[in-house]
Amino acid sequence: MCGITGFLRPSGFARADAEHWAQRMSACLVHRGPDDGGAWLDERAGVALAQRRLAIIDLSPAGKQPMSSVSGRYVMVYNGETYNHLEIRAELEAVRAAPTWRGHSDTETLLAAIEHWGLEQALRRVSGMFALALWDRSQHELSLARDRLGEKPLYFGWQGDCLLFGSELKALRAHPQFAAPVDRDALAELLRYGYIAAPASIYRGIGKLMPGSVVSFPANSAAGAIPAPRVYWSILEVAARGLAQPFDGDDAAACAMLDTELRRAVSQQTIADVPLGAFLSGGIDSTAVVALLQAQSTQRVRTFTVGFEESEFDEARHAAVVARHLGTEHAEMRVTAADALRVIPVLPTLYDEPLGDTSAIPTHLIAAFARRHVTVCLSGDGGDEMFGGYDRYGGTQRMWQRLRHVPGVLRTLAAAGCDALARAGSGSRAGWRAERMALYLAARDSDECYAAKTQQWPDAGALVVGAAEAPRRVAPAFTGSDLHARMMLMDGVTYLPDDILAKVDRAAMAVSLETRIPLLDARIVEFAWSLPQRMKVRDGRTKWLLRRLVSRYVPEALMERPKMGFGIPVGAWLRGPLRGWAESLLDAERLRREGFFAPAPVRARWLAHLSGSRDAVDSLWPILMFQAWLADAATQA
Repeated sequence: MCGITGFLRPSGFARADAEHWAQRMSACLVHRGPDDGGAWLDERAGVALAQRRLAIIDLSPAGKQPMSSVSGRYVMVYNGETYNHLEIRAELEAVRAAPTWRGHSDTETLLAAIEHWGLEQALRRVSGMFALALWDRSQHELSLARDRLGEKPLYFGWQGDCLLFGSELKALRAHPQFAAPVDRDALAELLRYGYIAAPASIYRGIGKLMPGSVVSFPANSAAGAIPAPRVYWSILEVAARGLAQPFDGDDAAACAMLDTELRRAVSQQTIADVPLGAFLSGGIDSTAVVALLQAQSTQRVRTFTVGFEESEFDEARHAAVVARHLGTEHAEMRVTAADALRVIPVLPTLYDEPLGDTSAIPTHLIAAFARRHVTVCLSGDGGDEMFGGYDRYGGTQRMWQRLRHVPGVLRTLAAAGCDALARAGSGSRAGWRAERMALYLAARDSDECYAAKTQQWPDAGALVVGAAEAPRRVAPAFTGSDLHARMMLMDGVTYLPDDILAKVDRAAMAVSLETRIPLLDARIVEFAWSLPQRMKVRDGRTKWLLRRLVSRYVPEALMERPKMGFGIPVGAWLRGPLRGWAESLLDAERLRREGFFAPAPVRARWLAHLSGSRDAVDSLWPILMFQAWLADAATQA
């Protein structure tokens, strides 16, 4: 696990200057790699690669980056882990394509695979999470690549005559040519959904590489030119194939296959030369991962959970019971409002790009807690997106089933009436309900109904000064297919990589902790998409097959409880210990002076929250995070 960065300047550069800036950029990522660092430059080609290393596999100098292939053709910086690198080594050795190995790092393995098969063919063989930059000294070409689901981040974009790239935006900002303004359309998307989906970023002209893709820049690239990325793996194709060729076994066969595949993924992801543990909330997903981890371990697995004083948010007691049953070495931390107050000032620096997910706070706290004991932690993320776990899926289906039979003209009239009620009761609980109902009634199809379910500021384009309305999110390849599948797919290509995985990556890497996610193993994803709907939701129970698997290891009585999610009582805290902090960021005069938000609706929503007439955390938190990020960026400029 590492942090990578660098730049390409087709006209070349002075070595001393470029080395200074490459080191300055990589210094911004020292939290991602505190163990070592390095840079490689070719001044005539105008390329600089830099890396900060968190040593996980092969702690010796043989794992140092940037790393060159044996022939010297390729030079690479790599952030991530190739879990099956020993199998790839064996395959290369079997066809007499293996070099004389210098060490046992997965980076060296991947370089050898690229040398033999080429970049994209090598990536198709990789089971892992990664972002990389590869310089081809023969073809004079820089390639950037990202893992299948987007577990690892990679930003890139032209600034002046330099193409900049890096694991985090702060590395790009450290380059002297960086001058990108805030992308107001992306800001509107942040307010609407709580996160900014790839390929956009908070900065205009800087993008995120889409998961499962490669983009290549020849050394003579024209400034500003962005070639079309090449897709080596697509969740769209996986989903389409799975629906076209569904799993045809019975329940027992499906459970057995999931057990086998998850065992394999968990086992594969334990490869490390440093201490390893797992997060355990006591929910279905993390319990599945920990159960199979402990089942294959000869020692007690280290597990970690976070608890809250407020009982409605506290999962710690459930986690403790599960840990006792599985026999793990369990540790628990309690989170208070004071803990949140200490974290909030550093959130803009930690998360680098504004993220409107309040669970970023406990995610960082539990990561910091785990890092005191281990360097690698397995996580149960991905289960909801792969196995249909979100309650909003069923809620949207039921809502659309009722609405679809109402003539469009009547729905339009009813939507207008609800909108009028919402305006008249602005700030009240009844007004909020009327506002949501107006969105559902105005939906022209089931996709828009789901969008209404997930939006936080539906009129975000009007709220952000100078922004255009963000296009609605749909799953075009699935037009006319099952609504449940389309909702899962939309989450799989947006919410999963750009909220959930971004949150986990930044929270953990801020404290130099590597996280691994077995439920997002490519073979498990492909298997999950082949499962018929009845194996995902049955008799009103979500994640049916995953629940059945867990019942092999943990009594069902321990798991039958309402889904809680990883929430915290931010709403109450904003009316109490966080009120002064929020009031400063939402001050009307400040909003007018900065010029990003129309002050009136923001203030109205804030006052409604303070009055207790509605809980507006979901819509206020993205604004607060942007405001805090903006202030932080100004101090670093």
